[in-house]
Amino acid sequence: MLPAAKAASNNADKRGNQEDVVKADMRRIIMEAFIRPTHTMTRPFAAYRTLRHATQRGFTLIELMVVLVIIGVLAALIVPNVLDRADDARVTAAKTDIGNLMQALKLYKLDNQRFPSAEQGLQALLTKPTTGAVPANWRPYVEKLPNDPWGRPYVYMTPGVKGEVDVLSFGADGKSGGTGNDADIGSWQ
Repeated sequence: MLPAAKAASNNADKRGNQEDVVKADMRRIIMEAFIRPTHTMTRPFAAYRTLRHATQRGFTLIELMVVLVIIGVLAALIVPNVLDRADDARVTAAKTDIGNLMQALKLYKLDNQRFPSAEQGLQALLTKPTTGAVPANWRPYVEKLPNDPWGRPYVYMTPGVKGEVDVLSFGADGKSGGTGNDADIGSWQ
């Protein structure tokens, strides 16, 4: 490094002023690039590249805005599809739970020659009933009674509307009937 460039750099460092430090570094890079013999310079534009990178600080506001717009467009396209998938997954989970409960009820009937009464309900699959017709060959048929995906207990109906017994969920709205996500999901489906 040349003594003049070194002295300028030292003076700028002592003052602690960021702009002076950058200016001194730029002067040092330029002086070294032009004073160095050309036969030792393997890359003639290295000094220019170093100078350019020393002055470059970050992204412009326009670049940041373009990235934010792209992210917003992607989110607007993807989020609705993901939300619909969650509703579909809840309906599928309810159908699976209802199918499992119906299988447990059929096993109960095979062992005890009848389905649980309306009074005993689905709880008869978990604990031995003490009211109504007490089953002689009772055993546990489920480990626990699930709630529907919306957090409400499944409805057990005997006699059922669509069959000998029905197990159903009233859907997202928790009311009988409805369409879409609010439609009833039952053992007859």
